[in-house]
Amino acid sequence: MGIFDKGIAKTKRSFFERLSRVVVGKSKVDDDLLDNIEEALIASDMGVDTTLRIVDALQDRVERDRYVSLEELTGMLREEISSLLNVGGEDDAVKPFDFSKKPYVIMVVGVNGVGKTTTIGKLAAMLKSQGKKVVLGAADTFRAAAVDQLTIWAERAGADIVKQQMGADPASVAFDTVSSAVAKDADVVLIDTAGRLHNRVDLMNELTKIRNVMRKVIPDAPHEVLLVLDGSTGQNAFQQAREFSRATDVTALAVTKLDGSAKGGVVIGIVDQFRIPVKFIGIGEGMDDLKVFNKKEFVESLFSKEDFGR
Repeated sequence: MGIFDKGIAKTKRSFFERLSRVVVGKSKVDDDLLDNIEEALIASDMGVDTTLRIVDALQDRVERDRYVSLEELTGMLREEISSLLNVGGEDDAVKPFDFSKKPYVIMVVGVNGVGKTTTIGKLAAMLKSQGKKVVLGAADTFRAAAVDQLTIWAERAGADIVKQQMGADPASVAFDTVSSAVAKDADVVLIDTAGRLHNRVDLMNELTKIRNVMRKVIPDAPHEVLLVLDGSTGQNAFQQAREFSRATDVTALAVTKLDGSAKGGVVIGIVDQFRIPVKFIGIGEGMDDLKVFNKKEFVESLFSKEDFGR
């Protein structure tokens, strides 16, 4: 079983149940079938715009090829989804870290409750298992729980952590963190940030300030702005991606909690709409259940062992 099979099992089951109902008894591809496929894709939380893009492409290919079997249509759908995920390079597996930059600084953003701090902890564990020296920065100083949680994760992962008192200036924490990382010759820095969306201007100003103070120490920091999204929230994840993309230059995504949801289509929709690559995917609660995203494996898991007519 591939690493994504378990993680997106609910999405796959829901996706194919809808598509199976759509094609049962059909012997050819017609407009009604395409309309029904459109409804099935929207129901999987791919989003309207992405769904229309896929269905339009299918329609063009059906018209060009005149007759298309249901099996061929399955292959077309698979190809279209694969092509939408080709953001940030054609390689199946993305390159999650650039160790040519030392320390490699990742600023992690996202609203409270999406698994942001947990994702940072799991990333720290992943990096430590690769023999890397990691420093965490507890710059979400508005919630005592966030600092406490990150401290626990730092201990579990064996990573260093820089923190200040509750209510401290987040930019000050970020400055201390990158300064400490340089002094300790660390490989990677992970900066936790406050997950508030109550005022976009405040969010933008805070993230910009954090970026600017880090650049006093490391001129090209942060090297990555990683947005963490809860895949189980469906369309809310689209809204969060939109808001954070406006507030800062998001360069990569980590999508969590897909194992408990039938809304895995949100991964495809968000990549398509915002042209930001997914680098990590959360498929469980365990320390090792944050995986480097592999486009080919994800699509294969979605389409494996099942077909439209079965």
